[in-house]
Amino acid sequence: MVWVPLGPQRTDCLTLLHTLHNNSPKMSLEWLVAWSWSLDGLRDCIATGIQSVRDCDTTAVVTVACLLVLFVWYCYHVGREQPRTYVSVNSLMQGTDANGLQNGYVYCQAPECVRCTHNEGLNQKLYHNLQEYAKRYSWSGMGRIHKGIREQGRYLNSRPSIQKPEVFFLPDLPTTPYFSRDAQKHDVELLERNFQTILCEFETLYKAFSNCSLPQGWKMNSTPSGEWVTFYLVNQGVCVPRNCRKCPRTYRLLGSLRTCIGNNVFGNACISVLSPGTVITEHYGPTNIRIRCHLGLKTPSGCELVVGGEPQCWAEGRCLLFDDSFLHTAFHEGSAEDGPRVVFMVDLWHPNVAAAERQALDFIFAPGR
Repeated sequence: MVWVPLGPQRTDCLTLLHTLHNNSPKMSLEWLVAWSWSLDGLRDCIATGIQSVRDCDTTAVVTVACLLVLFVWYCYHVGREQPRTYVSVNSLMQGTDANGLQNGYVYCQAPECVRCTHNEGLNQKLYHNLQEYAKRYSWSGMGRIHKGIREQGRYLNSRPSIQKPEVFFLPDLPTTPYFSRDAQKHDVELLERNFQTILCEFETLYKAFSNCSLPQGWKMNSTPSGEWVTFYLVNQGVCVPRNCRKCPRTYRLLGSLRTCIGNNVFGNACISVLSPGTVITEHYGPTNIRIRCHLGLKTPSGCELVVGGEPQCWAEGRCLLFDDSFLHTAFHEGSAEDGPRVVFMVDLWHPNVAAAERQALDFIFAPGR
C-alpha cells in the first residue's frame, strides 16, 4: 500500500495510523482519519467558545448564570410541592343562615365559626393560609397582615369600643368613621352616573312586593322594630346568579368598579331597604380593610346613619362612604307616606390597603375554600 503524506503537520498522526493498521488490520483507515479530523474540529470549537466567553461582559454572563440557577431551583421547588388541604374559611360570615341573634344580626353559634368564636384557633387558621400564600407567591409586602394575624386577639380585645371589627383587624390603617368622595373617586363617580339605571332596576324589583309574602331573592333581616330587607347581587364574596339576572345592568356595573371587593368574604353588593319606623341595632362590621359605599336611591326625610357617634344623612344620587368596623346604626323615623329608604350598597377596598395586601387577603379569606 502506498501512503500519500497529508502535510508536515499530519506526519505524527499518519505514522500512528500506519502503526495501528499494522497491529489491527481489520480497523478502517478511513474511519481513523475522519476521527482525527473530528478531534481537531472539536478542539477548534472549544477554543472558539472560550474566546467568545472572554469577549463577553463578565457581569452579564454571571447575571444570566444566576438567573438560570434560580429558575431551575424554582421549578424544582414548585414541582415537588404536593397539593395540600386548605383550612375552610367560608364560615367567617355565615350569620345569614344560622340561629341566634346578637346586635340585630343572626349568628351561627357553631364552634368552628370564626365570627362567633374569637380564639387562637382562628389565628392559627389565618396564619396557615398566609403561609400557604407566601409559599406560592411571596412574603414581600405581607408585614401588616403578618402582624395583624399574629396579634389578632390583642387587637380585637384592646380596641376602643367605638371601633371593634368582629373578624379581622389590619393594623396601621388610617381610621375615620366617614371617608371623603375622593377616597375612591373613580368608583364613586361611576356609581353616581349610573344612579338612574340602578333606580329603575330596583323599582322593577319592588313592584313584586305584596303585604303577605317576601318576594324571591329578598332577605329579611332582624331588627328591634320595623322591617329591613336586602337584595344581594354579591353576598360575602359569592355572586347570587338568580338575583343578578334580575338586575343585569347593575351587575355589569360592578365589573367596572376598580376597587369593588368581589373575591373574599368581606365583599358584598346589595339593595338595602328600610321601611318607616325601622331601627337597626348598633353593631360592628367584620373588618377595617373595606369602605362601605351607600348610593342613595330613595332618601325621604327622617332617615339617618350614625357611625362612630357621628350622624349623616343620605342624598339621592350621591354616595356616602363609611368604615363599618366602627359602631354604627341606621334608622327611618319617617311616616308611611314617606315610603322606604333605599340605598345600593357595595363594599370597596380601603384606599390604604396596598395591591399586594389585597391579593393576599383575597387568598386568605376566599369564599368556599
